[in-house]
Amino acid sequence: MKQTLQIVVEVILSVIGFVFLVWLAIRTLKRTEEPPKLIFKWVFTTLFVIFCIWTAGQIGLGGPFLIVFMAVVLSPIWSPHIGEWLAKPLTGLYDGGDREIEPKPYYSIARSLRMKGKFPEAVVEIRKQLNRFPNDMEGAMLLAGIQAEDLKDLPGAEITLRNFCDSHGAPPKQAAAALTQLADWHLKLAQDADAARVALEKIIARFPDTELSLQAAQRIAHLGGAEKIFLAAHDRQPVAVPQGVKNIGLLESSEFLRPVEMEPGKLAAAYVKHLEQHPLDTEVREKLAIIYADHYQRLDLATNELKQLIEYPNQPAKRVAHWLNLLADLQVRHGADYDMVRETLEKVVERFSNSAMAELARARLAHLKLELKGQKETPGVKLGVYEQKLGLKQGSLRRQP
Repeated sequence: MKQTLQIVVEVILSVIGFVFLVWLAIRTLKRTEEPPKLIFKWVFTTLFVIFCIWTAGQIGLGGPFLIVFMAVVLSPIWSPHIGEWLAKPLTGLYDGGDREIEPKPYYSIARSLRMKGKFPEAVVEIRKQLNRFPNDMEGAMLLAGIQAEDLKDLPGAEITLRNFCDSHGAPPKQAAAALTQLADWHLKLAQDADAARVALEKIIARFPDTELSLQAAQRIAHLGGAEKIFLAAHDRQPVAVPQGVKNIGLLESSEFLRPVEMEPGKLAAAYVKHLEQHPLDTEVREKLAIIYADHYQRLDLATNELKQLIEYPNQPAKRVAHWLNLLADLQVRHGADYDMVRETLEKVVERFSNSAMAELARARLAHLKLELKGQKETPGVKLGVYEQKLGLKQGSLRRQP
């Protein structure tokens, strides 16, 4: 039984040694620059070791003497490889070792040609890299940028970006960034707000109910303002500037020089009308909530607007935390009790428990009673019938089809 166990152990060790040698041979063959030479060394070593072991068995040669004899013969063959293996950890600090370099595109030549004004040559260099890496966003954006900004070929740039977005390897964020850039070029270079809207609507269609679609909807809601800015810069008419006030430093008051701000009631009405067309415009809805609370003293309407923003899916975490803190600010300013404000701040902690936003909310909760105590009471404002109804339409933040 003992002899059988010994045989089994020897067989297992022999198999392990053989597998290790095969693995080592394959590994070294992959990394060597001279495979035929290395194959010859392995074959010679294997045959020589087998011959020595067989000869020792025939003539009864001692084990230590056999090992020394094989070492003397094989050391000139394998000493360079052993030395390289021992020195590799140190030399690898300087030459990077034998790690394979990940292939990636290089656009330095194309950028240099672009800086020299050689745009067609730069396009050729970029296309060479894109032939090897067809889904590379950097190359697609660089090529489209040269086409749109330097060659004034906006249709060509649009084709480049659409081909990139339609490729299977384009991540959603990169595709959305490409379409957003295309919308910017339509506005800046062609003053075409309709084409910009089409590009942004593609983001909503491709990635519905995501943060990307919300950002695109926000951009669409503000296209009117952007369109006016770009058109004004493109086709600016002479404007007569009236003579300024003389001796302004000698005036008792300069209040009359301050720009006239729009009356909050009219502003609220404009915001409500805007939200009927663009319900996903979070910026305008936030401003409307502040007017409801600070001007109309209607904390309930402000809370409703902010809750729509907070509860709408796929909003960025920082924005949700911002709206919860804004709601807490309005509640403190307009006389809400401790429990109501505490509940609002605790939602930040519950939703984002392991974040800096939660830590700030915890710190504010610790001093909330002092904050409420230090808040001065705001005198009530008696509103007329017209003021109470102006701009107080309830608009819902609904999902776009």
